This record gives sequence, C-alpha cells and structure tokens, in this order.
Amino acid sequence: MPFTVNGVLCTLLPLLLWRTEEVVEACSCAPVHPQQAFCNADVVIRAKVVGEREVDSGNDIYGNPIKRIQYEVKQIKMFKGPPQNIETVYTAPTSAVCGVTLDAIGKEEYLISGKAGSSGSMHVTLCDYIMLWDSLSSTQKKSLSQRYQMGCDCKIVRCPFLPCEISAPEECLWTDLMMEKQVHGRQANHYACVKRADGSCSWYRGVAPPKKEFLDAEDP
Repeated sequence: MPFTVNGVLCTLLPLLLWRTEEVVEACSCAPVHPQQAFCNADVVIRAKVVGEREVDSGNDIYGNPIKRIQYEVKQIKMFKGPPQNIETVYTAPTSAVCGVTLDAIGKEEYLISGKAGSSGSMHVTLCDYIMLWDSLSSTQKKSLSQRYQMGCDCKIVRCPFLPCEISAPEECLWTDLMMEKQVHGRQANHYACVKRADGSCSWYRGVAPPKKEFLDAEDP
C-alpha cells in the first residue's frame, strides 16, 4: 500500500522469501530534488553520529515489541528545525522497513533531514534526504542556508521520460533522471528552483543568493 513520508510517496513492496515462506516488506521511495527534500522536511541538520543502540518503542497491534535504532548525534549546524539542538535520531531497524544505517564508529559527517520528534529528537527513513556531508557540492551546501528556503513555494516536477512539461508558472522541470539517468545530476547538484518577483519560478545556478536582476526578470 502507498504511504507518504514528509510529502514523499513511498510504497511497501511485498517480497517472498522462498525458503522460509515468509513475506517481508521492502522500502521503495520516489526520488526527489534536494531542494524539495529540504522543503518537505521538518528538520535539516549537519551532524556526526557518536553512538548507536536498539531500543523499544512500544508494541504493535499484536502485542509484539517494536524495535527502533537510536542514534546519538552531535549537531554541527541546524538549517531547519526546532530551537533546541537535535541529540537523537530514530529509525527503523532494517532497510526493508525503511530504516537508515549511519556510521557510528567513523568520523563521517552527515546532512540529515527528517521529521521532528520530541525533546531534541528526530525520525528518519530511507525516503528522507540523508547524505555524507563531503559528498555534497559547494552549491548544495550554500543553498541549505538560504536559497532552498526561497523556493519552498515553488514546485519541482520530476521528468522521468519524454514528453514532460510544466503546467503552471510556479513549477520547475527536473530533468536529471531523463537527461543523465541519475538522481544526483546537474540540476540536483548545482541548481535551485527560485520564486521571482512576479510569482513564477525558475532554475537558478550559483553559490550566492539570486540577485535582484534575476528575481525581477520576466522570462525564465
């Protein structure tokens, strides 16, 4: 059955394990542009994982305990979220049910987006945008502070194959999947969909925030 996580359409696809004759569920998420992931998320932070443990989070309808992975994190910077620092990140125990695996031993820093929890916590799934910090482009890193937020009133329309087109002036057409056959293409790495003064939206490339001349332009 389809479900929505932070505005992203996900589906649980049944897989049959022939040896055990048990049915498990696999996680599948529609790809999104980094800006759309930022706008969909309650919380977006840069952080390092400093601890990991499995915890109980109540029982299911049959009385069985529900397990979660609790990551202790050291927040380096918050780009979007509550006023207090995020100290814990919760996720499902396996990728089959959309759980996220983070490195709690190394020194890797992550960009983590997800849903806000209580008391300095957040919840994440494979449908959320979680990337190694060093894998982000310089444009993406700069856009997290201001530029992505400027385009949250815009809509990024995914183009998986031709023909595809926008249907409203506040939309930007995302063609990385069709043109480059990958999610992390040129538009994802170097562009943001920004609202202009006339209410329309257009792709903007550059590390700095858009200049007034771009915002006031009549044509995309």
